[in-house]
Amino acid sequence: MNRIALGTVQFGLPYGIANQRGQVSVDEARLILTHAHAAGVEMLDTAIAYGNSEQRLGEMGVQQWQVVSKLPAVPNGCVDIRGWVYQSVEESLQRLQVNHLRGLLLHRPEQLLSVQGEQLYAALSQLVSDGLVRKIGVSIYEPDEFQRLGEQFDFGIVQIPFNILDHRLLDSGLLHRLCQQGTEVHVRSVFLQGLLLMHPAERPPQFEPWRALWQRWQGWLEEVRLSPLQACLLYVMSFPGIAKVIVGVDSLTQLKEILQAAEGAIPEIPSELNCTDIDLINPSRWAMV
Repeated sequence: MNRIALGTVQFGLPYGIANQRGQVSVDEARLILTHAHAAGVEMLDTAIAYGNSEQRLGEMGVQQWQVVSKLPAVPNGCVDIRGWVYQSVEESLQRLQVNHLRGLLLHRPEQLLSVQGEQLYAALSQLVSDGLVRKIGVSIYEPDEFQRLGEQFDFGIVQIPFNILDHRLLDSGLLHRLCQQGTEVHVRSVFLQGLLLMHPAERPPQFEPWRALWQRWQGWLEEVRLSPLQACLLYVMSFPGIAKVIVGVDSLTQLKEILQAAEGAIPEIPSELNCTDIDLINPSRWAMV
């Protein structure tokens, strides 16, 4: 299970369209961490912006984990970029109670193209030289965002959405390119924030415009006798170039179901499930639907 990484946004915030439990309790979070580690999960994905997720993780003890965190946007008017980066990371390490991060990603990588981008990248690189961070990288929403960064930056990790409906990582050639470069590819949104796991009767009315897609999805699941959870996980796990599959859970039961569902082979995927409608595959646009 070392290709599974545990997303911890739910530890610090109520997150996800299908989340009916709210923020995970401390006791439940502790059970989740204990079981995940015993099952061979090695990596935690968190961020400074995830509420009190880092603080909670530090209180529970994560020294034995590989922790990847993310920097928020550089504040407007910040003149000491290096100082801000170092202060942010040192405070993050204090909250997590660890002495280094396995990875540090930029939540707003387009800032590397600003007039302060050179200073920002230099500060990130210095963190690696100083041993505070093992690898630096970016968290992006679409392949075009990475293409705009060009060839001038060297990233050890790229995190990007990927799921059974959203094939942009493949169709753009980005997965192949990153693998050739030796860059770790971490994928998130494998359940499309839980939308792909919802029973048809529970799906919010705003997703009714894609009724034909949902019918094909449901019909295919019945044909191949897979649960939505199995189909989503087996699909992304079928690509060996993907180093980590980030999953978020809000209960120990969910975690156990995920670990069990991640084993096996995936049948052929119908081409109709490849959705290019950005209003569906990019959750940040859902409020605009």
